[in-house]
Amino acid sequence: MSMAYEEYMKQLVKPMRQELIQAGFQELTTEDEVVGHMKEVEGTTLVVVNSVCGCAAGLARPAATQAVLNSEKTPDHLVTVFAGQDREATAKMREYFDGFEPSSPSMALLKGNEVVHFIPREQIEGQNIEDIIGNLQAGFEKNCN
Repeated sequence: MSMAYEEYMKQLVKPMRQELIQAGFQELTTEDEVVGHMKEVEGTTLVVVNSVCGCAAGLARPAATQAVLNSEKTPDHLVTVFAGQDREATAKMREYFDGFEPSSPSMALLKGNEVVHFIPREQIEGQNIEDIIGNLQAGFEKNCN
């Protein structure tokens, strides 16, 4: 790919990244960052696999941030990887989603390194935001302190 294309894409996705970062999510952009986080993690982690698609913008990112902000029980850690942008980090994170097909966007709640609640694109795209928030909150209620 050309350098101009790469720079254009970096600028295009900057606000998509910032939406989750400003809500307290840690962005993991390299394979090493994913491995480092997962090697040391204790407790629960919400992972948002971010994407440039409309359902990520209109549903997944807002649902994730609202669920975290408006829940009594929340994950200990909030992280995000960006599919299509940080390919190696996303691929490495998906290795921890044993038994789940790759999906962008998607959200996974993990206890340690084990997925305990997963929301694939099919449960995001075409849904209303309240149902997605409720789905996340149900996972938090069952699995978080």
